[in-house]
Amino acid sequence: MEAQKIKTAVVVLNWNGKDWLAKFLPALVKYSPDATVFVADNASTDDSVEFARTHFPTVKIIINTTNGGYAKGYNDALKQIDAEYFVLINSDIEVTENWLSPIIDLMDADSNIAACQPKLLDYNNRNMFEYAGASGGFIDNLGYPFCRGRIFDSIEQDKEQYSDAIEVFWATGACLFVRATCFNKMNGLDEDFFAHQEEIDLCWRLKNQGYKIMVQPKSIVYHVGGGTLNAGSPFKTHLNFRNNLKMLFKNLPLPYLFMVIPMRLLLDGVAAITFLKQKNGFSHFLAIVRAHFAFYFAIPKLITKRQKINQKNKLAGKMNWSILYKNKILGIKYFSDL
Repeated sequence: MEAQKIKTAVVVLNWNGKDWLAKFLPALVKYSPDATVFVADNASTDDSVEFARTHFPTVKIIINTTNGGYAKGYNDALKQIDAEYFVLINSDIEVTENWLSPIIDLMDADSNIAACQPKLLDYNNRNMFEYAGASGGFIDNLGYPFCRGRIFDSIEQDKEQYSDAIEVFWATGACLFVRATCFNKMNGLDEDFFAHQEEIDLCWRLKNQGYKIMVQPKSIVYHVGGGTLNAGSPFKTHLNFRNNLKMLFKNLPLPYLFMVIPMRLLLDGVAAITFLKQKNGFSHFLAIVRAHFAFYFAIPKLITKRQKINQKNKLAGKMNWSILYKNKILGIKYFSDL
C-alpha cells in the first residue's frame, strides 16, 4: 500500500544545535499536532541527533552527509519528504499555539500562493519585530531588502500596525512555508548561496513565474536570531554582499542589470570603507572585497542560471525607489512612513 502524502512537513535544519533543540523542540512538537516534524541534521559533530531521537520519539530524523549550509541542507532533506507543504524553520525559533493553521488555510484557499511567512517577533524582546523577517519582506530598486517592521537596523515595536495578510516580495527563511510543488519546480534553493538571502532569491524566482508570496501575521513565532552565525561575523558579511550581487545578476531584467550592478558595486565600496572606520572593521572590509571577487568569478555560471529565469520588473513588493535614500538621507525609520 502506497504511503499517504504528508499534508504539512515541519523541518528543522540542525547543525550542532543540541541546546536549541532542547529549548524549542518541545513547543514545536506540542503546537504542531497536525504536522509531521522532522529534524534534518547537517553532519553535526555533537550529540544533537541522538538527543532528538531519545527525547522526541515522534520526530523523524534525516541525516545529511555533509554540511552544505542552509540551501543544500534543505534541498537534500526535502528530496526525502513527500508533502504538500514544507515549513523550513530555524532551530532557534519558539512557535506559539495555532501557528500553523492560519498560513495553511491561507495557502489552501489560493493555489497561486507559493510561499508565506508568519509574523516574526524577537524572542528576547517580545514586543519588538525581529530583524530576519518582521512582518514580510520587500526589496528596493537597488536590491536592498527590508521589512514591514525593520528598515536596515531600525526595528519597530509591534503595535499590531502590520497585522494584515498581504502580498510581499519575500518571506523569511527563518520560518518559510512553501508549497512543495513550487519548491520542486524551482529546483529548490540555490546551493551556491550556502546561506543568507537564498530565500529571497527563491521568492524572486517564484514571483518571476507569476506566483504570490504572502505574510500571514495571525501566525506568530519568536526568533532568537544569530543562532548559527552571529551578526558580527565577517563570514556573514561576506555571504550577504556576495549573495545579494548573485541574486541581482540572476533575477533583474537585462536593462536594469546594467544600471543596478555598477551602482551596487560602488555602494558596496562605500560600505567597505565605512567598515574601515569602525573598531575591528578591517575583517569586514576584507569580507566585502572577497565577496566581490567571488561574484566576478561566478558570473559565467550566473549567466547560465539567468537563461533559465523569465525576468520581470513589475512585481508586487519590488519598489521603484531607493530605501537607502529614504532611510539614510531622508531619515525614514518606519515602514509605515515610506
